[in-house]
Amino acid sequence: MSAPKPVFKPAKARPAYGTGFWLMCLSSFLFFLSFNLLLPELPDHLTRLGGGEYKGYIIALFTLTAALSRPYSGKLADTVGRIPVMVLGSLVCFVCGFFYPWALTVTSFLTLRLLHGFSTGFKPTGTAAFIADIVPVERRGEAMGLLGVTGALGMAGGPALGSWLAGHFSLNVMFYCSSATALLSLLVQGTLTETLPKAQRRRFSLGLLRLQWNEVLEPRVLAPALVTGLCLFPYGAVLTVVPDQSRLLGLDGPTKGLFYVCFTVASLGVRLVASKASDTHGRVPVLRWSTALLALGLALLVWSPTVGWFLTAAVVFGTGAGLNSPTLYAWTIDLSHPLHRGRAVATMYIALEVGIGLGALLAGWVFANRPGRLPYVHGLSLACVLLALGYLFTQKATGPMTVVAVAEPTPEPTAEQVV
Repeated sequence: MSAPKPVFKPAKARPAYGTGFWLMCLSSFLFFLSFNLLLPELPDHLTRLGGGEYKGYIIALFTLTAALSRPYSGKLADTVGRIPVMVLGSLVCFVCGFFYPWALTVTSFLTLRLLHGFSTGFKPTGTAAFIADIVPVERRGEAMGLLGVTGALGMAGGPALGSWLAGHFSLNVMFYCSSATALLSLLVQGTLTETLPKAQRRRFSLGLLRLQWNEVLEPRVLAPALVTGLCLFPYGAVLTVVPDQSRLLGLDGPTKGLFYVCFTVASLGVRLVASKASDTHGRVPVLRWSTALLALGLALLVWSPTVGWFLTAAVVFGTGAGLNSPTLYAWTIDLSHPLHRGRAVATMYIALEVGIGLGALLAGWVFANRPGRLPYVHGLSLACVLLALGYLFTQKATGPMTVVAVAEPTPEPTAEQVV
């Protein structure tokens, strides 16, 4: 008898995204849910404390410390590791959520907002660098879109859940739930494996907190950083004035957060349907279209005489944001050097925080609790987005994936090379 012929079974196809990717998405969802729980109730809470004229500082102070901490989180992500940076961010979110019930003066409340900003200065920086390490370059735009979906779900669910908790229980219950959610995000991170190569890692020391000027910003990614700052300016402005605009149009109580719901549903929908768009058509062409949609949404907000037009503006603006955000992340990582990926992501986030912070601060000053000034707030945001659109038309519209200009290094770097 002849020996039986061997049967060759095809190898199992490698999954597009591993367990680490989905765990990171879960952690991101919980993190964004945590601090977005607070947003709808904080303006009224500050007013009850006697600081109604400081509404613009709720977002501005938060983003100020986030922006100031970005160079440090970028450097530490490239030297100590991605996971320690994320853990620190979630830990700050956990502690601050716990102490909000004790901040019973305007000064203590605003101080806590200032400290709370360190959370977003660290966690998203480590997250983006971690995802860039584990995702194939040809699926980078799609991966950032999916990560954005989970973050957007947290941002969407947070305000609705926060208002429900405050209405059915109390503000303190809402604050403690925000803290508990951050703790869950922290626990998920404990299941992940560090992606920074061992040869590149260094033990933390205070010396790592000394920054040289060339460690603050990554020159390779200044173009996406500029577009990020201009396109995120409106977001800070919208967070500041839309609650008042909603109330003026008759959206109060359970419908107070309807603008955010429409915005987020549109943003989620376009991310799910078109997350591969920039991988297929190129980063700059997709950014031109998404920025044009942002401009259209803001133009509608300048006018919006009725609830219908107001919510239509939310859908258009959300669609533009859903395309814009993951493409900016992918473009930033495309242009970054693998040894300084954390610094590159931090540079983009600095621009993001500056844009949001300035948007919130200037919106508060321009609005000044005067309804007639709302069109001026949205008009200022529209001007910023049109500047971004004009700048994008000066950038070369590269084809799909040709923007990736830096190859991964073959030898692993030493610690001295990283420094």
